[in-house]
Amino acid sequence: MKKIEAIIRRTKFEDVKEALLAADIEWFSYYDVRGVGKTLEGRIYRGIMYDTSSIERIMLSIVVRDMNVEKTVQAILHAAQTGEIGDGRIFVIPVDDSIRIRTGERGDIALYNAEQETRNRKNKK
Repeated sequence: MKKIEAIIRRTKFEDVKEALLAADIEWFSYYDVRGVGKTLEGRIYRGIMYDTSSIERIMLSIVVRDMNVEKTVQAILHAAQTGEIGDGRIFVIPVDDSIRIRTGERGDIALYNAEQETRNRKNKK
């Protein structure tokens, strides 16, 4: 299992969310974050431009099975990329264990919703 943390532009969040859902990554958390980088973002308040050293971004936190790591990274990469400085970063971090609180299942199975998969298969028939 891996934890994927991605820091992306706020304007690209909806694109990334749609790309993740299209890649069958249906569960993730996201947070509004601020950081400092090489680029300064200007803000306009009452017609006056202000420079700020704080850059607003969104951080995604996703834990996936090893078999889903590359498709998750590629979905984020393609949806978030503008080619400009400040597109963000993706970090892939090893995860030792996961536990589903409701059932006590551990490991990969705790990330995989077998009940939902069974329902989806029945609905497709």
